[in-house]
Amino acid sequence: MTTALEGLRILDMTQYEAGTSATQMLAWLGADVIKVEPPRGDAARQSFVKDIEDPQYFMNYNANKRSIVLDLKHPQGRELMLRLAEQCDVFVENYGPGIMEELGIDYEEMRKRNPAIIYGRLKGFGLDGPYANYKCFDPLAQAAAGTFSVTGTADGPPVKPGPTMSDTGTGMQMALAITAAWVQKLRTGEGQFIEISMQEATTMFMRTTGVVYWAEEPVPRQVHKAGAPSGMYPCKGGGPNDYLYMLVSTTRMWDQLCVAMGRDDLLTDPRFETPKLRNENQAELDAEIARWTLQHDKHEAMRILCEGGVAASAIFDTMDVFNDPHLNARGFIERVEHPTEGEVVLMKSPIRMSKSEVPLAAPPLLGGSTNEVLGELLHLDADQLNELWESGVTRPTLKRKQPVKQEAHA
Repeated sequence: MTTALEGLRILDMTQYEAGTSATQMLAWLGADVIKVEPPRGDAARQSFVKDIEDPQYFMNYNANKRSIVLDLKHPQGRELMLRLAEQCDVFVENYGPGIMEELGIDYEEMRKRNPAIIYGRLKGFGLDGPYANYKCFDPLAQAAAGTFSVTGTADGPPVKPGPTMSDTGTGMQMALAITAAWVQKLRTGEGQFIEISMQEATTMFMRTTGVVYWAEEPVPRQVHKAGAPSGMYPCKGGGPNDYLYMLVSTTRMWDQLCVAMGRDDLLTDPRFETPKLRNENQAELDAEIARWTLQHDKHEAMRILCEGGVAASAIFDTMDVFNDPHLNARGFIERVEHPTEGEVVLMKSPIRMSKSEVPLAAPPLLGGSTNEVLGELLHLDADQLNELWESGVTRPTLKRKQPVKQEAHA
């Protein structure tokens, strides 16, 4: 079976999460992604480390890629990068402001070698404007996009949302932009420059939150209730995540909830007969529902309500997610063999296409494909590859449990 993006070759100079999530999605769609790492590797290889070859943080953003090592501060390393750009359709980076210019591999330099290159840049605040030179990470982009301000309780301080929406959200938008640019290139033969700001990409997730107050007054912090009864309810167990969330916004949903709980009496209770009364007596209604939820663990409560037509979910913690029978039955959580760590548990692509399937592959070892790629694309022979290794241009310096095997290519 061919894959959707078969034939698309990407030179991936990304680190941490925003850029790496973009190139991983493209790899999952069939692109050949060549991850270019400095001798010490992507900084994510050394983040959240627990005495393993590469942490889950790195693995979950770099599966299905090839890795090469190039020291771009070395003239030979820079020249090899530019030569590789001649053989690739796309270059992507998400380093700090000015780094590509310092290394001499910015868009203008690459376009001299490959006029049809698609050059993607992910930056915290974009390439111009008052904040252009500010450093940025996911929480900072979220803070600047407004997500903290609407999260938490009305009388409490702003709260940082847990998921890294800015990083992965920006990456997904970059993946879409690159795909669109490649489709355009197939029609016109022309490449182009793509820029995405993390602040702007994150603000896209705020459109519903600000729908009432947008640009008129600050949106208050909210617990995301959609009328009574909706929200969080405690379940049996008493743990920090032993809760159920439900959304009951219509009279029909209210009827289904009462039947599913076996509380038909609530249907005729004068305190709750209309939506207006349910909102006015919300505290009493929440107490009635909590009496029921506390009789069940969160997963059992979810099953009973969902089978009764109620929109509800247990509050999954991270262990719940990786052990979820539904996600495992659908193959979203997959176990793959890593060269040094044995079996590792990873998430696979959430996109399912009937005519394009890319099996989940283990993330690459640092520099594990250097000689393969340089031999394949630049036709370097064994002596040339060995010389680059000896000079340190392609040799990893990150200490590892096992050395990366460097096979010479004729």
